[in-house]
Order: sequence, then structure tokens, then C-alpha cells
Amino acid sequence: MLKQSALAALLAASLASPLAQAEKIGATIANSNPWLTRVRAGMQQQAARMPGVKVQFEDAQDDIGRQLSQIQNFIAQKVDAIIVVAVDSQATPKITKLVTQAGIPLIYVNHPPGDKALPPRVTFVGSNEKESGTMQTREVCRLMQGKGDVLLIVGDLANESALQRTRDVKEVIAKPPCNGMRIVAQQAATWSRTQAADLMNNWLTTGMKFDAVIANNDEMAIGAIQSLKAAGKMNSKMIVAGIDATHDALAAMKAGDLKVTVFQDALGQGGGGVQAAVDMARGKKVPSQLWIPFELVTPA
Repeated sequence: MLKQSALAALLAASLASPLAQAEKIGATIANSNPWLTRVRAGMQQQAARMPGVKVQFEDAQDDIGRQLSQIQNFIAQKVDAIIVVAVDSQATPKITKLVTQAGIPLIYVNHPPGDKALPPRVTFVGSNEKESGTMQTREVCRLMQGKGDVLLIVGDLANESALQRTRDVKEVIAKPPCNGMRIVAQQAATWSRTQAADLMNNWLTTGMKFDAVIANNDEMAIGAIQSLKAAGKMNSKMIVAGIDATHDALAAMKAGDLKVTVFQDALGQGGGGVQAAVDMARGKKVPSQLWIPFELVTPA
């Protein structure tokens, strides 16, 4: 693991030395949701700091076939490195094989790859999801004093981040002092504010009773809040938690609606992905995992 300070040093060292050549990087991003738009902005900002570095962006539109086609096009163009924010973690072993056989460095960003192990010249830049849902749920547990009923809104079931964050929640409430909490309903809303709002409406229609809502990301947490407000169910005792610390989430927290979120550095991940891509294209050795830490965010 490379700690945040080491990553910062890596960035600074690269900026201090001029590029000997221009690098062309191909980047395919799972979709254009608000979070991944920030990750892309981080890539753009880092590339802009590095003369000669050009990044060609493609939106996979949540279509694994489209993403594979984009990767094949990058290979045909003989790009110097490929960055992938994967549509489906289960498809990454195929992507890894495709790119490594072409002899091109591969950098996964944000969405953890499903590969059992990453081969040489392949790395993952992101945050350790074992921390995210764990931090989130421990804070919810503290607010609930270790007991109460929880609704769990899950992200995309094809995404390893959603699966790990969900495991985190369940692991925390399985042990003291949080084992007085129980999940009364769980359903996926694929990271979407609109789908989470619809899901919450459905739960409210059935008369579901609960004390807290834990969502795998802020967009879904905000969707739940919108439905709770519309139904007159939002009050000072209701606990809603998300992950990412987006601008909208911080505004919801300031308004008193969102009680917990966890900061994930989208710009840092995107920038780190481009930095790793350039370093690998130049033949530098890069660790197989570059971690950018999560941080708990509360109203305090």
C-alpha cells in the first residue's frame, strides 16, 4: 500500500521534472453520474499540469460491451496507457487480459477490479472500501446507541464497492456494541437518487417502521431524504447516512437532514490515476494498489 503522503510525493516529484515525451492516455469511465464526473475532473486537472499529456475520455454508459469496445479502440490506437473505471467488476479479468496482452499499462480507478490478483503493469487507484461502510455504520451505531431498525440501500450489485460497503454494514452490526441494530429491509438502487427516492416511497407505502437509513452513497441517501420529506416523515430523530461527501450531501448535512457521510477524494483518485498512467508509460515501477484514505464527515 502506498500512503497518501507517498502519493503526494510521487505527484510532486513528477511535476518537478519535465516530460521527455508526450503520452496519450485512453480513459473509459463507467458512466457520467455526479461522482464519476468529479473523478474525471481530477484526471483532467492532473493532465493539465503535465505538458504533453493528453487524455482521451470515453463514457461507457454503464454498458460493458461498449466499454470493451472502447478499450479495443484504445489498443488499436496504440495509446501509452489505459485508465478504466469499470462498469462491472466481474468483467475486469477479461479487460486485464486484453490490455496486458497488448503490452499497455492498465490503471483501474475508483471501482475496484474483480481480479483475484493484479499482474505487473496493472494497478488500482482508489480508496479502501473496507474503511468506508465501516466508518459510516459505526457512526450510525453511535447515534442510535447500538440499537434500532435500519433500512439498507445498496448501490449497483455488479460493483465491488457496493458489495464491500454492504458487507461493512453487516459486519459492524454483527458485533457489540452495535448488535442491537437490525436490517429490516435491503434493496439496490444502483447509486441513483431517483431510484432511491422511488424505493423509499415503496417502503413508506408498506408502512415500514425504521430508525435509520444507511445508503451506499450520498445520491441514494439524498433520494431517501427527498421521499421522507415529501411524506412528512423527516424529523430531527431520523438518521440518514451516505458515502462520498458530495457538495449536495454537505448541503443536506448543513440543513440537518443528512447525519453521516464519508469523504472519498474523487479529484485525488482521478489525478492519481493519470499520474500512475504516466509513470507506468515511462517504465517506472508503480505499486499494485494506491490507496487514498476515506474520512468520516459529521455535522460537527
